Amino acid sequence: MSRLRVRASVDVRDFTVDLEVDAGSTVAVLGPNGAGKSTLLDVISGLLRPDRGRVELGDRVLTDTVSGVAVPPHKRSVALLAQQALLFPHLTAVDNVAFAPRSAGTRRRAAREVAMSWLKAVDAVEFADRTPHQLSGGQAQRIAVARALAAAPELLLLDEPMAALDVATAPAVRSLLRRVLREDGRTALIVTHDPLDVLALADRVIVVDGGRIVEDGTVPRS
Repeated sequence: MSRLRVRASVDVRDFTVDLEVDAGSTVAVLGPNGAGKSTLLDVISGLLRPDRGRVELGDRVLTDTVSGVAVPPHKRSVALLAQQALLFPHLTAVDNVAFAPRSAGTRRRAAREVAMSWLKAVDAVEFADRTPHQLSGGQAQRIAVARALAAAPELLLLDEPMAALDVATAPAVRSLLRRVLREDGRTALIVTHDPLDVLALADRVIVVDGGRIVEDGTVPRS
């Protein structure tokens, strides 16, 4: 588990944010379209370098505009799960999930074992040998969750992961994410418009508007 600290400004987007996320907690990010939610994720993931600022994850500095530090996205130990599963179309589900450990230098057999363990965790072992075009939207998103977690990220960024799912599939994926986040104690940010995501997944909620955090509070538990 790793604590996140973000202080960043992006002038062209009129974006200035100062945010701390406790290790092992999940923060929901709300706000209207164009408010700066995606900019926040881009800065954290390394897809966008701020004009000024610093991003820290645990004891590592990922971005520091003063010293010139800019760790590339694939070395940040940050995984991004988007609305679309974005699986590699030419790979089976198990090979999609094994891609991250393979990229980190894990041998093929060991990477496959890691992949199968995550497919089991997301209740998708039966889809291991299917290619993406053979999967439903919900099945593909389960594989995408497994692939993100197989990378063993210190931080998980969720960008409206249920938005593209139908009303019958979204609750199952939401329940899956809740279980994974709770059991692993993983640090996460989830951008969403759905209050059900906030109630089911988040410990805390922030509201971004006009490139600023305008509200910040805990999520009540029953």
